[in-house]
Amino acid sequence: MAIKIAFLAFSFVALMLTAGCGDTQGERTLSGAGIGAGVGAVGGALVGGSATTGAAVGAAVGGATGAMTDKEDINFDDD
Repeated sequence: MAIKIAFLAFSFVALMLTAGCGDTQGERTLSGAGIGAGVGAVGGALVGGSATTGAAVGAAVGGATGAMTDKEDINFDDD
């Protein structure tokens, strides 16, 4: 149980840090959904659940997170 909680916490933090990639809201939504799907699929498989369900949930959460961010929230440029 502790491994599941630790993995979910790590996944959420990783998703939040990378969901802001992109200049437009659409780009951030798509990148967040893609990253979320990957993290969700791996997470689902690691905790003994369904990778497909994990990918679907991860894509939904990542896409929503990406859509709610703006360019100034996470800026990886040194400009």
